[in-house]
Amino acid sequence: MTRLILATRNAGKITELHAILADAGLDLELVGADAYPEVPDVKETGVTFAENALLKAHALARATGLPAVADDSGLCVDVLNGAPGIFSARWSGTHGDDRANLDLLLAQLSDIADEHRGAHFACAAALALPDGTERVVEGTMPGTLRHAPVGTNGFGYDPILQPEGHDVTCAELTPAQKNAISHRGKAFRALVPVVRELLG
Repeated sequence: MTRLILATRNAGKITELHAILADAGLDLELVGADAYPEVPDVKETGVTFAENALLKAHALARATGLPAVADDSGLCVDVLNGAPGIFSARWSGTHGDDRANLDLLLAQLSDIADEHRGAHFACAAALALPDGTERVVEGTMPGTLRHAPVGTNGFGYDPILQPEGHDVTCAELTPAQKNAISHRGKAFRALVPVVRELLG
């Protein structure tokens, strides 16, 4: 069985990709980066989601000699010309401080009327092989931004993005509901034919 590494220590992401690959009938052993603790985390120095995903996937493929998948995602706000974008996780200056990031973004948008609060989550997913072969696919989840956070599911900016066609935020959806429409779910599903082509 081919082993495929997903460049994450997030068990939820591994479960999500595993389910998508299994649904597609792809019999692969999927493991996370925790399976290779000696491989250091990669600095995300790219200027696009795709570049960052490729950096991580190539680093893991080189270090392990196995095919690797990585993703990079964030929130893109229309009136901010696509920001926070690749800086989503560190928008407030501290990496991974979800509450500070969310509070800062809401403060920046406090005077913006509802009709101008369009935004989308974007995700790029990359597959890299040890020989340097690479593919990138992308997925988006469009919506509008609420004025205050609602809901306790999810993470990051989920409590303020209301997906198109829904009257609740991402943080009010169940994990299954969110995966069905999410940017990451779309990108991972778009990866299926790529995995089939390159890994059989």
